[in-house]
Order: sequence, then C-alpha cells, then structure tokens
Amino acid sequence: MQKSFYPKADDLNNEWVLLDANNQNLGRLATQIASLLLGKHKPGFTPGTECGDFVIVINAKNIQVTGSKLEDKMYYRHSQFPSGLKVISLQDQLAIHPDRVIRSAVWGMLPHNKLGRSLIKKLKVYGGAEHPHEAQQPKAI
Repeated sequence: MQKSFYPKADDLNNEWVLLDANNQNLGRLATQIASLLLGKHKPGFTPGTECGDFVIVINAKNIQVTGSKLEDKMYYRHSQFPSGLKVISLQDQLAIHPDRVIRSAVWGMLPHNKLGRSLIKKLKVYGGAEHPHEAQQPKAI
C-alpha cells in the first residue's frame, strides 16, 4: 500500500523570490505568482500545505493590460451601509494603490480558505523599484 507524502516542517524550504512587473501582463504575472506561492514548482508539492516561497514584486505601477481594461475594469467594495458602494477603475487604482491590483489578481487564483489567507501574506508588492527585503537575499526571476 502506497502512502501519501506529507512534508514535515523541517522538509519545507521557503525561499525568497523577486519578480519585476515592469511591462508584464497582469494575468500572466498573477498566475506565475500564485504558482510560486502555492509551491507548484517544487518536487515535494502537496496540496493543502504551505510549501511555497515568499514572493516580492517590484515596479507594480508599470504593469500592462490588454484591450481597454484600463478604463473598463472596475474594482468594487462596499461599506455594508446603505449606498456604501465604492467603485474605482483599474487606471485610478494603478495610480493610487498599484499593489492592490496585483494582490487582488493573485487572491482570485488562490484557495479561498485558511491556506489562501496565509499564502497571500507571503506576497509583498511594491509600486517602485525599491523594497526593504534585501536581508532575505531574494533570487531574481
């Protein structure tokens, strides 16, 4: 009888990865980030375990989208009060909070449970080229 592999805490080797979002397509970058966070690129990948890497994304304000998504794509949030709907376009969101654009695209590709909530905390997104994680010595991809 074959048993399933379940990694122990000592088996997990979380690395730090640096991605440059300059002139990258939003969806293709988000799928790459989600795969790195989940750990699908590792040979010991086990669904339901936190075996992925930490991901640092720089130059988030220079992300690209195709078509007319800059004007047409909207982000919605609601305050749970009457007439509390807030709407912002992708173009305005990139100008104000470019990290939220990538974070929401990646969140849509992660599991919506405890695992996904812990994985999204491993994502660090910065609008410019500077980041405070030099001490972790991230590998550039």
